[in-house]
Amino acid sequence: MRFTLVLCAILGLDAAAAAAAEPATIAAASILRRAFATACREAANRANAISRRLYWTHIKDHEAPATHRVRGVKRLLFRSNVGDELRMTVFAPGGHVRRITAEVHSMSPRGEARPALMAVAGGDCRIIHGRRIEYGDDGRPASVAFLDSDLQPSGRNEPLDASVPAGGDPGGVAVAVVDSGVNYTLPVIARRLARDGAGRTLGHDFWDMDARPFDLDTSRSPFFPIRHGTRVASILLREAPAARLIPYRYPRPDLGRLADLVADAEAKGSIIIALPMGSNKRADWAVFEAAARARAHLLFIVSAGNNGRDIDTAPVYPAALPLDNLLVVTSADGDGRLAAGSNWGARHVDLMVPGEEQPVMNFRGAPTVSSGSSFAVPRVAALAARLLEAHPGWRAPELKRAIVARARPSPYHRPPVVRHGWIAEPDRDE
Repeated sequence: MRFTLVLCAILGLDAAAAAAAEPATIAAASILRRAFATACREAANRANAISRRLYWTHIKDHEAPATHRVRGVKRLLFRSNVGDELRMTVFAPGGHVRRITAEVHSMSPRGEARPALMAVAGGDCRIIHGRRIEYGDDGRPASVAFLDSDLQPSGRNEPLDASVPAGGDPGGVAVAVVDSGVNYTLPVIARRLARDGAGRTLGHDFWDMDARPFDLDTSRSPFFPIRHGTRVASILLREAPAARLIPYRYPRPDLGRLADLVADAEAKGSIIIALPMGSNKRADWAVFEAAARARAHLLFIVSAGNNGRDIDTAPVYPAALPLDNLLVVTSADGDGRLAAGSNWGARHVDLMVPGEEQPVMNFRGAPTVSSGSSFAVPRVAALAARLLEAHPGWRAPELKRAIVARARPSPYHRPPVVRHGWIAEPDRDE
């Protein structure tokens, strides 16, 4: 109600009429419409004038980050006197507005600004579409509703969290996958989840710290989450029919939790741990490095990354860590050529495998294709799972030795760009 009254005062709305509707939605939609019109009128470069028209405090104004710098991009942050936030990104090359995105983050009952509503407008300031975050009774994001150009529900939405469906353990080789989680509401995923005797899934969410590792990465945007883990897991489950999946949602808020994640995967019986992820800071991976080194019997299969660089000279972690039980994989095409954009390294990258245009299942359960070294990782993890099924006593040294023994020199790279070569058909057993 406080948010509604503030917006009514700003916009001259009738408070009683607004209160009869959904307060936060009415207020946020009104702010977005006024923000778009004001930003266009002020030609996107007069933040203080925008602030005065909105009657909100302008508290941040910066260009796009250096790694993603785009000429004519303005990022603005405003705050109301009750702590609500308006975040705007204006694309105005040459001073001419082409597109505006805006988000309203409203105060939660806990006193935190949380994402409520966003919209995208064209250069004419007309809204094209929007999205609204819907929260559950526990205060956690439950779903994102897709909105039309009037910021009304379009009838489509996507879950942001879900309970794990009931089921039993499928048996087989346990493989841990550390990613953004998986959509375990899809039957093809649910029936392959590793479970305990009571039917509880063995996976865990080390981001939210609960037992629901649902496929969700909001690091880019809470309104447009990245759904990566389901695609990765679908390759593993297809190419390793006897694998049982232990999904982990990676601990973005605190990578120090990786030590607990590794210990958890070991305790639950996983010898193979797939990590199709990485970053540029070695310090982020210090606890992981110590945990992996202390468990020489576990095989960690990691992505070389997709920065288009030699990680021997410009490292990516954990791929560049000096660990004997690390198997680093990058993507090649079907003929053994390094894929465009994939990282390489004659010392730190062990293998190339075909990772381009790989058939995957997306978050909604629909067939599609994906490319990159992230999608080479589950192919090698599936190969490791099949080897472990055939040789239950093997551990990291034996598994790694058998996998790299299958590699052959690429006919296209002299000198070689990876340590051992490429595996043309990792889904086939010799």
